[in-house]
Amino acid sequence: MSFSAQWNQVYCEGSNISIWPWSDLVSYIHRYAKPFSSNTKVLEIGFGAGANISFFLSIGVDYYGIEGSDSIATRVREWYPELKDKLKTGDFIHQKFLDIYDVVVDRSSMTHNDTNAIRRGLKNLCAAMRPGAKYIGIDWFSTSHSDYPLGEVIDEFTKCNIPEGQFVGVGNVHFSTKEHILELFTEAGFRVTRLEHKQNISEIPNAGHLFASWNLIAEKV
Repeated sequence: MSFSAQWNQVYCEGSNISIWPWSDLVSYIHRYAKPFSSNTKVLEIGFGAGANISFFLSIGVDYYGIEGSDSIATRVREWYPELKDKLKTGDFIHQKFLDIYDVVVDRSSMTHNDTNAIRRGLKNLCAAMRPGAKYIGIDWFSTSHSDYPLGEVIDEFTKCNIPEGQFVGVGNVHFSTKEHILELFTEAGFRVTRLEHKQNISEIPNAGHLFASWNLIAEKV
């Protein structure tokens, strides 16, 4: 099991309950996932509190989701009863998917695993995608992030027990370089067609703190 019990605790405590669609995800879907229709099968890994579900329903795609936290997944199924059979509790690193998807959406979910788990997860998802299908990754954390030097080392790119900031209490946090992302996706059977490095520097408060992450599009070869 790769899913962190710490995330389940976060949701049980009512923390990290995002309810609005992520703007980068909305933008990437409209720019790079068209054309889509009611036959377009979209899988969101780590759907959390369901922040993006209303957006996907509004554009009329065939939406599926998998989430490791049973507590939050149960709540989201109550909020979206029409999707109760499509919102699964499970570990997307190892889950055997029965459907074949046109788009896989990942907003900061895969990046909360260590390197070995990410390798397995990407290969697992690639096997559940049709040729040419797109993996949309939003906010894969970057080694340029101010928090990368903090915490305990799991492997070269993964930390845990980060003592302060946005990653307190969330288990593993993976930080990537450009070369590392290209290696991971190429090895899994994808071709990265777009990669953007996002950097935001805080001035007030915590002047000088840098949030840095990667947004990407990868197509199954």
